[in-house]
Amino acid sequence: MTGLIGRKIGMTQIFNENGIVVPVTVIQAEPNVVAQVKTNDADGYSAVQVGFDTIKEKRANKPLKGHYEKAGVAPRRRLKEFRVENATDFTVGQEIKVDLFQEGQKVDITGISKGKGFQGVIKRHGQSRGPETHGSRYHRRPGSMGASSYPARVFKGKKLPGHMGAVQVTIQNLEIVKVDIERNLLLVKGAVPGPKKGLLIIKETVKQGK
Repeated sequence: MTGLIGRKIGMTQIFNENGIVVPVTVIQAEPNVVAQVKTNDADGYSAVQVGFDTIKEKRANKPLKGHYEKAGVAPRRRLKEFRVENATDFTVGQEIKVDLFQEGQKVDITGISKGKGFQGVIKRHGQSRGPETHGSRYHRRPGSMGASSYPARVFKGKKLPGHMGAVQVTIQNLEIVKVDIERNLLLVKGAVPGPKKGLLIIKETVKQGK
């Protein structure tokens, strides 16, 4: 198995065996249940579909409700498919817990970043502001568009105000500091994307850091 679905609880700090304080993000990864097993013979590839966070049956739409009934598991809030080398090692209804990972292991964590709303170029792109005094009337505007009668348009990709945040972000090579099997918690060194209570995808890292 290569991953789990979890929920971000927040950040704290702990002391390692050398007495050095380490900032960690606490992730609650309740047991993920296997909802579907895909094999090379039936589907053309090997994967396991897991569900996270039980919800009321009335909150699931009819297609999902039928999908879960076929698997014989309660409806879940989030479904995610993970590629595996041999899907036949898993069975529908099986629970996958945080003991999938080990302390010191490197993982990649994916989440939806915090939404910032509509922002200007200073916050969105880190541009500088104009003078505040001496009669200047140029403070936080985006500046020249660089277009006159020719080419009479603004080129695509110009850094302008717009929507910021609320996009999928992946942080690679994060170290698992502690695995709490009893409370289904993962303590990961550093920050991870998204707000508190946001859903996260935790997977084995695709490339090892130095």
